[in-house]
Amino acid sequence: MNKIELFESIKRKKSFLCVGLDTDIKKIPAHLLQDDDPFFAFNRSIIDATSAYCVAYKPNLAFYECEGVKGWRALEKTVGYIKSNYPDQFIIADAKRGDIGNTSAMYARTFFKEMDVDAITIAPYMGEDSVSPFLSYEGKWVIVLALTSNRGATDFQFTEDSHGERLFEKVLRVSQNWGTDENMMYVVGATQGKSFEAVRHIISSHFLLVPGIGAQGGSLEDVCRYGMNDRCGLIVNSSRAIIYADSSEQFAEKAGEAASYVRQEMEQILSERGII
Repeated sequence: MNKIELFESIKRKKSFLCVGLDTDIKKIPAHLLQDDDPFFAFNRSIIDATSAYCVAYKPNLAFYECEGVKGWRALEKTVGYIKSNYPDQFIIADAKRGDIGNTSAMYARTFFKEMDVDAITIAPYMGEDSVSPFLSYEGKWVIVLALTSNRGATDFQFTEDSHGERLFEKVLRVSQNWGTDENMMYVVGATQGKSFEAVRHIISSHFLLVPGIGAQGGSLEDVCRYGMNDRCGLIVNSSRAIIYADSSEQFAEKAGEAASYVRQEMEQILSERGII
């Protein structure tokens, strides 16, 4: 999915919501544990209930890899189900890979050729040669970690050099030489508030993947006030607040209601900005 197609999907659905598939065997409804593949049964129900309200899904690889082969199979089935039934959805592998060139090339082949997702999250700490193998796949996206939503973000990301440039700003500035706004996005956490202004000062036209609304306490209003551009430029993720909205047999229905509520907020913001 290219940038134009993604923007058209946002306008058509009046939403820039991404549903995070952080599927935890300890949190899914008990009645699903009787299924041959409870992970996939849960994901399939969540996807069916929320697809009308979102433009993207983001499976978090850690929740699948910790289950070994069965977790990986559930992930493959989930991606296949989305691609077969909801081909207009943007699929992000939240893998946070980031290794030297040859290893990165193997990771890129795993996710872009074998699994055929649209995008993958990448840690840029090891520099350009750890990111460039992912950028060689036409029509695929790299989502670089820039300014994250966790408490520990302050440990390194706001560190200033002798010129007063903060580390996250240097990541944004330098990495622009590796790709373009047609194949590179950035992770900026919803809890960062006005720091979105500094991000947009450096990268005005790139899409941002924004985790942290809902359970992590980020404000959708602040994200949009400081981070939205004239083509939206945002994919805002919510995971736990949607997929674990209910633990009864009506869990999927409640997840759909939660996603619908967020979408209504987004529609209003898009309308107020004149984007739709």
